[in-house]
Amino acid sequence: MMTLYSGTTDPYSHRCRFVLFEKGMDFQVIDVDVNNMPEDLAVMNPYNKVPVLVERDLILYEANIINEYIDERFPHPQLMPPDPVMRARARLFLHSFENELFCHIAALESGNAKIADKARAAVQSNLTQLAPIFAKQKFMLGEDFSMLDVAIAPLLWRLDHYGIRLDKEATPLMKYAERLFSRPGFIEGMTPAEKAMRK
Repeated sequence: MMTLYSGTTDPYSHRCRFVLFEKGMDFQVIDVDVNNMPEDLAVMNPYNKVPVLVERDLILYEANIINEYIDERFPHPQLMPPDPVMRARARLFLHSFENELFCHIAALESGNAKIADKARAAVQSNLTQLAPIFAKQKFMLGEDFSMLDVAIAPLLWRLDHYGIRLDKEATPLMKYAERLFSRPGFIEGMTPAEKAMRK
């Protein structure tokens, strides 16, 4: 059985839980206190971070790598596009999410008001640029739910928690977010601490 070592409020762990529940397979989640990491985690992941996936003698870390492995190992429903060109585009999108959105999470959680304000402005600007996509289509890659939707969902869930306010022009993005939040895999994959992030 797969075991996921997961932070209870960690957005990257949230991604992996979302995928595991979307796949509807047998797995075990071990909640980890990210402020008090268990010693064996540093042995499994040299970066001493969550999430970490363990299956027999395989140990994986980094949310995108974990999720692609799960998707290939359990191909139904398929979350990465089957076409090599679309799959490459999806990976580029995932890369840009890391560099334009998720790179600001440490600053948002830093407790330093000046740094957090700058990060909020950057995330707000980048998300507002994405909004027009959803005026025309249901999900990030069109009509089909994919790994891109999985990747961005935990951030969208945390907007209020991070104090990020979006303008009216981002309405299509917020409607898209509600579609993601209503998915059973998203709901089941949340920890009580994550549920408490939104009123």
